[in-house]
Amino acid sequence: MSKLFSPLTIRGETMKNRLVVSPMCQYSADGMDGLPTSWHMVHLGSRAIGGAGIVMFEATAVTPEGRITPKDLGLWSDEHIPAYAEIAAFIAEHGAVPAIQLAHAGRKASHDVPWAGGKTLDSNDGGWEVAAPSPQPYDDASPTPNQLSIDDIQSIVDAFAAAARRAVKASIKIIELHFAHGYLVCEFLSPLSNQRSDMYGGSFENRMRFPMQIIEAVRKEIPESMPLFVRISSTEYMDDGWSIEDSVLFSTELKRSGVDLVDCSSGGNSASQKMSVFPGYQVPFAEQIREGADIKTGAVGLITDPQQAEDILQNEQADVILMGRELLRNP
Repeated sequence: MSKLFSPLTIRGETMKNRLVVSPMCQYSADGMDGLPTSWHMVHLGSRAIGGAGIVMFEATAVTPEGRITPKDLGLWSDEHIPAYAEIAAFIAEHGAVPAIQLAHAGRKASHDVPWAGGKTLDSNDGGWEVAAPSPQPYDDASPTPNQLSIDDIQSIVDAFAAAARRAVKASIKIIELHFAHGYLVCEFLSPLSNQRSDMYGGSFENRMRFPMQIIEAVRKEIPESMPLFVRISSTEYMDDGWSIEDSVLFSTELKRSGVDLVDCSSGGNSASQKMSVFPGYQVPFAEQIREGADIKTGAVGLITDPQQAEDILQNEQADVILMGRELLRNP
């Protein structure tokens, strides 16, 4: 029996196989409004027809300022709900479980789309001021972000909860929270990007406070039967930065707080990171977190072959496989 093509039940949802369409930014939202379009219907619908067990909307901003680019999806208004509901219904109709990744880009927000160069946008180009835990730019070419106040932080927690509530109304069945890749929550977790001296900075416990508040707020808004995933950067590949050992400890707390699966990515929080990329390079992170925190994990990153995916599952290194580019090439 293939484990890749066996069902998996998490809380009240059963996926027909262990293959997840990884959230992939399309930079194709309608105007500046964050609305999904027919592009997203075809993009996500094709992957559902292709047979994946879970099909996940890309990183979807919980506030307008939380977008990576002005063309990113958003779920900060009730007016967004019908557009998501239509696509979620199509995904479900074709046998896949519709999911969404909720996100805030933090200091990596307000960029142009990649094919236009991806430069930082200012207000003259349709951009906006960016915010972060501390006034530290991502790199020398990036703007200095505004430091979030305590009230700002609470507003973003509330925004995540409100977006989760809208996702439920849109009949999306799984929520993933984006805590990876140097975006806002990842910035809070890392001692390199979080230089605060208040209750949100300094100690490991303080740096965890913001994500744990988001999880608590989101879990209150969604049904008990709804699975909650979290994507993390398992390491940031930097001396004195966030490490895999930190991720194991963090994942232990995630499980205790009602998270069902950790989606194990890596990197993205420092322009100086040094990482080696090869087939399955992040799988050991999923295995270590799965074993160390006793939580389900997802393996992602240059997994392109069904036998490779099968072996990861058979070896109990992860519970699901997330594929991105390979499913773009061949849904």
